[in-house]
Amino acid sequence: MGSSPFDHAFMLHALAAGALAGVACSVAGVFAVLMRLTFIGVCLAHAAFAGGLLALAFGLPSLPAALASSMVAALVVGPLADRGEISPDTAVGIVFSAMIGVAVLCMGLLPGPKTEALNLFWGSILTVRPRDVWLLAAVAGVAVVGVAVFFKEVQAVACHRSVAAAVGIPATAVFYAILLQTGVTVTACLPSVGGLLVYSLLVSPAAAAYQLTYSLGRMFLLAMFFGALSGVGGVLVAWYLDVPAGAAVVLFSCALFLLAAWFSPKRDRAARSASSRG
Repeated sequence: MGSSPFDHAFMLHALAAGALAGVACSVAGVFAVLMRLTFIGVCLAHAAFAGGLLALAFGLPSLPAALASSMVAALVVGPLADRGEISPDTAVGIVFSAMIGVAVLCMGLLPGPKTEALNLFWGSILTVRPRDVWLLAAVAGVAVVGVAVFFKEVQAVACHRSVAAAVGIPATAVFYAILLQTGVTVTACLPSVGGLLVYSLLVSPAAAAYQLTYSLGRMFLLAMFFGALSGVGGVLVAWYLDVPAGAAVVLFSCALFLLAAWFSPKRDRAARSASSRG
């Protein structure tokens, strides 16, 4: 009889990391989906990756540098969109292009094998350490508590930023806080999910939740559930099928989105609306 995944400490760490990464990413993902900033995950992931590579090139710890780089990128996106009179997506694209250039440059500067650099890019959820799990727990906890405490403010900014500013809500500060939280989340997920795959975990659970409800509160709850389910389900699939865990987590989250889209009440409503116009 084969051993259970719950008999191994590394699997328990991986399952916890998957669940916590899913929760943290899904909270940030709700904002990304509602504000049409889904590309922000790719941008900040590459910013964190570039910062980590720069640190490795100089023999410094990679995670603090990755965090600093992603937060700087997040803070650049907001003012660039606000003061440059361009759309947030365009601002994200510009910062993303710059981060790609920095990452490629730093990769070329790294001496010897690129194993540690590739770990930042792909992640390795089956080798996460307890401190990585605690970091994810802290990030997920702050994200959930922040949304619960400032729910009215984040709801107003996520849905109607200009209206929120008109009624006296500090919309710009809330928007920048959302970007910073996304940067912190992406960085915390680097050791487990990796810079390349974190984008899917940001978008898919939130997009699945969006298909199933019109309530922002329920959307957050569903997104967190789908995110945690993706992390845990993907790791278990990887164990039983002997496939790469990061890819299994991503594909699991995509499968949940397809199911949600298939059973979405919004799908029927859109079809009826199109039929009535025809």
